[in-house]
Amino acid sequence: MKYRLRRLPTVARLTAFAILCFPALPLEAQQQNPPANPPAAPPSQPADAGKEDQDTNSQTIPPSGTSNDRLFFALPNFLTIEYAGKIPPLTTGQKFKVVARDSFDYVDYPWFAFLAGISQAENSEPGYGQGAQGYAKRFGSMFADGVIDDFMTSAILPSLLHQDPRYYQLGKGGFIHRTGYAVSRTFVTRKDSGDRQFNYSEIAGSAISAGISNAYHPAGDRNLRNTMSVWATDLTWDTLTFVAKEFWPDIRRKLSRTRN
Repeated sequence: MKYRLRRLPTVARLTAFAILCFPALPLEAQQQNPPANPPAAPPSQPADAGKEDQDTNSQTIPPSGTSNDRLFFALPNFLTIEYAGKIPPLTTGQKFKVVARDSFDYVDYPWFAFLAGISQAENSEPGYGQGAQGYAKRFGSMFADGVIDDFMTSAILPSLLHQDPRYYQLGKGGFIHRTGYAVSRTFVTRKDSGDRQFNYSEIAGSAISAGISNAYHPAGDRNLRNTMSVWATDLTWDTLTFVAKEFWPDIRRKLSRTRN
């Protein structure tokens, strides 16, 4: 699930923005304030030095070619690959399987319940009304938006166009360089063959899903202007998600070393 904010009130957008941007902040502060006197390297290191990090990375890429990682130890992050070399492309069946696992993960239900509650409180999309019925409609439409968009951008179009829906972490370079790389993944992706290609799956898939959502959202929102706004919002929040995917593995490893 890409945790889109389609047709959501301002409070919900700001909340999710803070969640998605959280991983990058510690890295930026660390790069802006390097230690004045870094500790000297020990005179000798054991032969297995660095093995822990290598094992951590290898564990995130099972034979299926997808990840078992979770953003913030909670949100599904199954299509992010860390420091990957040459790995086999996903088959059509694998693409649909991992998107289904992602879209119907146990975390998705309370996430959309939370967003539907905020939408209800701000009376977003007033055509749904209030009360239990209005809340149920908001929850159902938000969940449907996420599932349809996930399948369209990460399973259906990638299968038809032979594109790889996974996010490959750059994992090196400065904060600005890595952020620029993450933002560019909205427009550039890999083909199943490994070559780079324009990200038709993301751009066209988001547009198609925005159009499909007009079938079940209130009549007052079924117009071209709103559809274009939803499409632009989808792309914006997907871009923020890519930034979170880029920096989260670094934060996770840092937290793991701190605990150890």
